[in-house]
Amino acid sequence: MIKYGAPQHWIHYEPQAIFTPLVEAKARVQALTSLPYQRSWVEELQAIQLKREVAGTSRIEGADFTERELEAALDEAPDEPFTRSQRQARAAVRAYGWIAQLPSARPIDADLIKHIHWLIVTDADDDHCPPGQLRRRDQNVEFGAPRHRGVAGGTECAKAFAQLIKAAQGPYSQHDPLVQALALHYHFAAMHPFLDGNGRTARALEALMLQRAGLRDALFIAMSNYYYDEKNGYLATLAEARRRDHDLTPFLAFGLRGITLQCERLSAEIRTQVSKALFRDLMYDLFHRLQSERKRVIAQRQIEILKLLLREDSMELGDLKAATRQLYDALKNPVHALMRDLRQLEHLTAVTFRQDANNDLRRVDLRLEWPTEITQTAFFERVKNFPKAKTSSLLP
Repeated sequence: MIKYGAPQHWIHYEPQAIFTPLVEAKARVQALTSLPYQRSWVEELQAIQLKREVAGTSRIEGADFTERELEAALDEAPDEPFTRSQRQARAAVRAYGWIAQLPSARPIDADLIKHIHWLIVTDADDDHCPPGQLRRRDQNVEFGAPRHRGVAGGTECAKAFAQLIKAAQGPYSQHDPLVQALALHYHFAAMHPFLDGNGRTARALEALMLQRAGLRDALFIAMSNYYYDEKNGYLATLAEARRRDHDLTPFLAFGLRGITLQCERLSAEIRTQVSKALFRDLMYDLFHRLQSERKRVIAQRQIEILKLLLREDSMELGDLKAATRQLYDALKNPVHALMRDLRQLEHLTAVTFRQDANNDLRRVDLRLEWPTEITQTAFFERVKNFPKAKTSSLLP
């Protein structure tokens, strides 16, 4: 059993050892915050990020729920009782929602941290953990692998908690905001000042600090998703920092790599949405310019196909056939018409076809690079030279 010992320095690390990962993380944060984005679809991405964060922070602590159960827990009007894991996820959403609304001038103090903990455990773990209440005398906790013991309950717990807050309000300000966020995460987790919910509260505090480092509002990144995906490394670097007398170097390097990775992931998702917006605009512009009535009717069906693919990116042809049935059922030969429309889209280079090694599973993929390749002249030239329609066995 490794017992807790208060650090001599509340933010101690080797600057040279984290120099490269810190520079990379800051560059990715800057790149992310510089990306142009449309509010409506970034809000959709943020809902996904929050779901990843909640799932990650809950599963690190052993929560067990399926994707369907998680969706049910996040439903504002549930129609069935929740498991403890679902209640934990729901409480985490409430906590992150509150954090997102905090003004940047709100100090990191005891009341703030206790309130985050209150949100994390209320209606989830409050049957065995008093929300927002530090551990009292003889209330001790063990965690991690190898097993660690948090700061002793009672006076020592209150003292360490107060010292951490003092450090966060003072010496921390001399260090990079990303380092501050990870340091607060580590020290809170190391002392474990509450009976339960410490890991979840530590990660929520980190999210708050990252928010103040520029990753706020529409640019929230799901670090808990990274910690869950890399759980062994996460727990190992926390333990290594503790073993090295609270030398934060290993955990900072690990956490900064996570910030870099999660910023890259979100940037890629935003760039995909930008590409889809460009695709959608060009699609409407070019297809609506077709002059003959017959071509406009066909183009309207092709636009509906492309709208489906913009939502799904890729679809099995059988699924695409089912999703577009209402567009084709009234036609003389629905399969023939659908295949003709798809072949024309392929000829325009807007989509490609794909099959598996057995030639059984056929898919149609959207080509997001299409708007950067096609010109107006090339589009209408290709329309003039559409291939002859053929009935195909591609469709199941």
